Amino acid sequence: MTKDRFSGHADKYAVFRPTYPQQLYQHILSKTSGRKTAWDCGTGNGQVARDLANHFEKVEATDISQKQIDNAAIHPSITYSISAAEKTTFNDNSFDLITVAQALHWFSLNDFFKEVQRVGKKGATLAVWGYNLPRLDKEIDKVLDHFYTEFIGAYWDTERRLVETRYANLEFPFREKEYWTNQIITSWSYEDFIGYVNTWSAVQNYIKVHQSNPVDHHFEKIKPLFNENKIDVSFPLFLWTSKIK
Repeated sequence: MTKDRFSGHADKYAVFRPTYPQQLYQHILSKTSGRKTAWDCGTGNGQVARDLANHFEKVEATDISQKQIDNAAIHPSITYSISAAEKTTFNDNSFDLITVAQALHWFSLNDFFKEVQRVGKKGATLAVWGYNLPRLDKEIDKVLDHFYTEFIGAYWDTERRLVETRYANLEFPFREKEYWTNQIITSWSYEDFIGYVNTWSAVQNYIKVHQSNPVDHHFEKIKPLFNENKIDVSFPLFLWTSKIK
């Protein structure tokens, strides 16, 4: 069963999570022949569904979190619904493209892949991707890495390890599995940085246990490095695409 780690802070997730570059979508579309229907699974705040709606006649966007969908982007071509990734009400052979952004590690993979096989058209594309820790500045990165690994490390779900390894050890039961990398480039103020860290599932797990938020206190010492300006930020981005048999 898919874990829900984001309903409690869905509004922050919609504001502070990074958006994906157009190069990502261009690469996925180059691997996708049809343009009729797409399914964005684990859609969260709908940012991927919104971008897919520029290229497909109809986009189905699902998530297990009503609060996430309540904060999702509205578009006339997008239909949102509450659904587990592993069992949907979609018809067989429905989709030209199935996408999962920064969420595959939460799924029961064997059951999800069976559902992909069922609802995907023959020759459809499955595209799954994610990103790892952002890089800002040498001193900021040092503090961020320590917080991620040492301070908050014990509060990450075991699924996080799959992201750290870029899904490299996952077996995809489809053909033509391909790997592609890029970067998410943005710029952040100190408030943007703090907002992003607060969306981490490990931070939310820590808060549930200790009834306190460690983020502001831990990062107060690096606030002067932002100097009231925005700092360039890059996220390592990875993508796997595969063709459904």
